[in-house]
Amino acid sequence: MIRSELIQKIAEENPHLYQRDVERIVNTVFEEVTGAMSRGDRVELRGFGAFSVKKRDSRVGRNPRTGETVQVDEKHVPFFKTGKLLRDRLNGK
Repeated sequence: MIRSELIQKIAEENPHLYQRDVERIVNTVFEEVTGAMSRGDRVELRGFGAFSVKKRDSRVGRNPRTGETVQVDEKHVPFFKTGKLLRDRLNGK
């Protein structure tokens, strides 16, 4: 599901809300999650999962095309851990 499909689904389920308001709500939620993660905070949605940021140390990598070694800088990457309810639902429990 993409963002526009999510907005459409929420708007259909809530006919008393305007489409532009639903779009603003969805965008605000995503902006808040992104902002919290950029500050290094953890975002937990009970029953769904938790978003966090993990640090990857610098390392020596290899260019697969040429085979030469390349220095890969340290970086921060997003990480998602599913919640128990979501895991159980995916596994048919």
